[in-house]
Amino acid sequence: MWVRLMVDTTKIDPLAAQLQATLDKIPAYTWYANPTGGLTFVNTRSADYLGLPSDHPLRLGIDTGAAWDSHIALLHPEDAAETRRVWSNCLKTGSAGEVSFRLRNADGAYRWFLSRAEPLRAQDGTILYWIGINLDIEDRKRAEIELQQMLDLAPQLIVVLGPQQERLYANRPALTYLSGTLEEWRQRAPGSEAHPDDVERCRAIGAQAIISGSPYEVEVRLRAVDGSHRWFLARYNPVRDAQGQIMRWYLAFTDIDDRKRIEDRMRNETVALREDLDRASMFEEIVGSSAALQRVLTQVAKVAQTDATVLILGETGTGKELVARAIHKRSRRASGAFIRVNCAAIPPSLVASELFGHEKGAFTGAVQRRLGRFEAADGGTIFLDEIGELPPEAQVSLLRVLQEREIERVGSSHPIAVDVRVLAATNRDLEAAVERGTFREDLFYRLNVFPIRLPSLRERAEDIPILVEYLVDRFAKQTGKIIRNIEKQTLQRLTAYDWPGNVRELQNVIERAVVLSEGGAETFVIDESWLARKPRTPSNGTALTTLADGEKTLIEAALKETHGRVAGPRGAAAKLGIPRQTLEWKIRNLNIDKLAFRKH
Repeated sequence: MWVRLMVDTTKIDPLAAQLQATLDKIPAYTWYANPTGGLTFVNTRSADYLGLPSDHPLRLGIDTGAAWDSHIALLHPEDAAETRRVWSNCLKTGSAGEVSFRLRNADGAYRWFLSRAEPLRAQDGTILYWIGINLDIEDRKRAEIELQQMLDLAPQLIVVLGPQQERLYANRPALTYLSGTLEEWRQRAPGSEAHPDDVERCRAIGAQAIISGSPYEVEVRLRAVDGSHRWFLARYNPVRDAQGQIMRWYLAFTDIDDRKRIEDRMRNETVALREDLDRASMFEEIVGSSAALQRVLTQVAKVAQTDATVLILGETGTGKELVARAIHKRSRRASGAFIRVNCAAIPPSLVASELFGHEKGAFTGAVQRRLGRFEAADGGTIFLDEIGELPPEAQVSLLRVLQEREIERVGSSHPIAVDVRVLAATNRDLEAAVERGTFREDLFYRLNVFPIRLPSLRERAEDIPILVEYLVDRFAKQTGKIIRNIEKQTLQRLTAYDWPGNVRELQNVIERAVVLSEGGAETFVIDESWLARKPRTPSNGTALTTLADGEKTLIEAALKETHGRVAGPRGAAAKLGIPRQTLEWKIRNLNIDKLAFRKH
């Protein structure tokens, strides 16, 4: 601590001599300057360091009237500007000050010093001299530089803050990520690099930590040079002095963006899994030995090992999702996620958000960031079921994904690369849709890289006995019943039926028969009335005129059977194996009056 001395102005010369004698005895680098800052005297140790001759005015304490900054040339060029700023402020305000700089010695080498100056005043307050001391901090600086070099090699973003969390230092990775020089970073407002949604939360936690003085950590998104944000785990640790006062806060920011992505993906996969469990499941294995089915399985085996986009075509209930899962399980992506998206079940206004995700605040109700299905499927496979129902604006976005392998969340302009294999399925004639202008031609060709057409059940009627045996055994085990025999006449009737609902309809009929069978009955029988409904065919005996007609027939039959009930385990949606929302949409779209099927 410096002590301000009040002296009589009539004794200046003796005082100067006394100062010189005193400073010369101090085992440090000391000096004094005139009131305007001009260097007047340096002690012997300082003079020897500078290599001054014995008769040099600074050794003798002779004031030559030199300007206060005339000796700046002795400093390292990189330190001159800061030294000028500090001493200029001292002379202007008359207050003490300190600054670190590198000072050249007689051999031309530089050493680090911490220079401190204090004004010596007369009784009337005027400044008589500036007394200073230069402390050799070369070893400390070397240690600091080595520490900085180590911190620059650290993978984390390292930041040092003052007691009140004012900015002091940031390592090279931090400055590279945040962009700018150390001085530019120091001048920025606190929280300016954080995501706007995280600022208040982090500020509140930081304020509480300053009060308690305890270490803490917080997850925060930081803005990078390109304007994107990544998640970091910020750990704050205080450093205290001998009295227990906080001198510094050391911060380490660890990049956890990949972990966050995985967490979001797992969350989405969990949602997708729950959806899969909630809807009526298809049988677990592809059952049958017909030539038509074997051709499909051969195609599956060939295309599974590639990353080619596959378009699966077939009527409702033919097992398109089952084939998609088989392709995924036999591919190199089998360990990745399989994400199913029913394009017909998503309201048009939410298709982009569902597929590509959205940022918080992107639209009303977007209370937090949400990953879309494409990000959830990153590294795996996405199955776009009922692709023909995709609205035009979503078709444009999907085409861009297929071309560039990048998505953009709703509310963001930052592209995100995704590594996803795309499988699509439809029961519609997409080529006809292209001709009508309801489906993009360029998207159709992007999807139609490897088409697989699934045969209807009537086209592989020889598989029906095998399927019946498989399904009877499966549902009997589920219900705890024993069914050993299936009547020949029953198999003949089932084989002769046209099955407009294909395997799904067969599955529903078998399940119903097993559920209704008597507890002790070992023979499987079906009610003739269940097969009374025939598919509507034109006069030439070909298949249904349109799939829409077939869907309407199936839905009306299900509504008739459930007396107009749509939801619930015994509703039409469960019978058809589709989500309730999808069935409601189809009922409206096909102009079906479900009230007409209710009991009166």
